[in-house]
Amino acid sequence: MLTRRRVLAVSGAAAATLAMPYVARANPIKARLAHAANEIHPGHIAAVEYKKALETLVPGAIDITIFPNRQLGSDKENLESAIAGTNEMCGSSGILFPLVTGRPGLDAYQLPFLIKDYDQFTELATSDVAQKILDDLEPGGIVGLQTTDIGQRHFLSAKDPVQTVAGFEGLKTRIVPVPLHKQIWEGIGTTPIGLPYGEVYGALETKVIDAVEINVSSMLGENLWEVGKNFTLTGHYPWHNVVVVNKAFFDGLSTELQQAMRQAGKDSIAPTLAYTKKQDLEGRDALRAKGVEIFELDDLDAMKKKVSPIVTEWSGKSPLIEEFVKLAQSTS
Repeated sequence: MLTRRRVLAVSGAAAATLAMPYVARANPIKARLAHAANEIHPGHIAAVEYKKALETLVPGAIDITIFPNRQLGSDKENLESAIAGTNEMCGSSGILFPLVTGRPGLDAYQLPFLIKDYDQFTELATSDVAQKILDDLEPGGIVGLQTTDIGQRHFLSAKDPVQTVAGFEGLKTRIVPVPLHKQIWEGIGTTPIGLPYGEVYGALETKVIDAVEINVSSMLGENLWEVGKNFTLTGHYPWHNVVVVNKAFFDGLSTELQQAMRQAGKDSIAPTLAYTKKQDLEGRDALRAKGVEIFELDDLDAMKKKVSPIVTEWSGKSPLIEEFVKLAQSTS
């Protein structure tokens, strides 16, 4: 007979089971992590390293299935899906988060010439202010777990080589259509054109655009070397990638698993950055072997001078950006 005492006993046993450590659970919690990159791209490596770090911390507790190559949508669509809870997790370009969530902090990483190299990025991404920027995403419906650099950005021209700042003038240049990028590339002198990442190859091939600001990993992963042969090393900003989890999903986990998910994010930054740095440097030789000519910008200081006021202007848009900029400038 099902009595009140029996109901309470069963309910109490169920609650106790859910509260037990992960090792006692028969079935792992399932999570999907979608991103837009292919398997050699650091964006995919960021997801793989995150999964490995989490499995090390809590073996068998959470089973993450990674969906690369835009299988579940574009970069922006994956982020929107994670916010909505359609997918539990995503890795997306950091520049999209202010646009989609209205939380401005992640713009700090792409202020022009603020972060000098991969080592400094690692230091900044594991800092207290980096954690504050991730925490600030929660009102947008997601919990930030990891910020990595998937490749310092340079400049690819499908027309003549760009070897001076004057060479940028008027070039139809693909950007992500966000205010920060528009301001930077108008300031440099190009004609910025907003296009989805997946349309870059075709736009270069058909001359809809003349150029794209891009990293080595994307040059290789998207075969952009086939349609653009003049690559100028500018290193104007990193391309930050952020792994997040849907907040409702995260809030439903035990405290132990929440802590593990956060720690896995921190633990996976350094190995991802090591891969990114190696691919960037070695990938340049791979591009040369494919017929790409690589140039230095003769007057890089002039390019830096053109965009330096943007760092000050954007620091005033958010206390988090201001704090990040001060830390970056003190460690450069």
